Amino acid sequence: MLIPKKMKFRKYQRGKMNQKTYRGYTLSFGDYGLKSIQAGFVSARQIEAGRRAITRLFKRGGQIWIRIFPDKPITKKPNETRMGKGKGDVDHFSAVVEKGRIIYEVSGVDEATAFRGLQLAQGKMSVKTKIIKKDEA
Repeated sequence: MLIPKKMKFRKYQRGKMNQKTYRGYTLSFGDYGLKSIQAGFVSARQIEAGRRAITRLFKRGGQIWIRIFPDKPITKKPNETRMGKGKGDVDHFSAVVEKGRIIYEVSGVDEATAFRGLQLAQGKMSVKTKIIKKDEA
């Protein structure tokens, strides 16, 4: 799974996700892509599950680019713990995905296979997404 090697702080606050992305909204590497149409957090497990689904369908053909990285620590308090006593321990890492951000890009396969692979990855995401082509991006 993807985790950052080093961080400035161990725990972060959640922040706001109410704006469109100002970078990473066009296809740069591949011919087809998965674009978010909603802001939210995508965990490292979801990113890895989507990558595995695409790779398994492509049968080691084609190429995949992951355009997001989970660098935000998400904390969680243990179950049946009383309120207070500080912030919980780091549970997992997530990527902050703004509206319009490209999550995956693929190339080297035909259109039907690319769409099927991105549909499989679309089912793993916790944000709403759409599949885009190079010419319509």
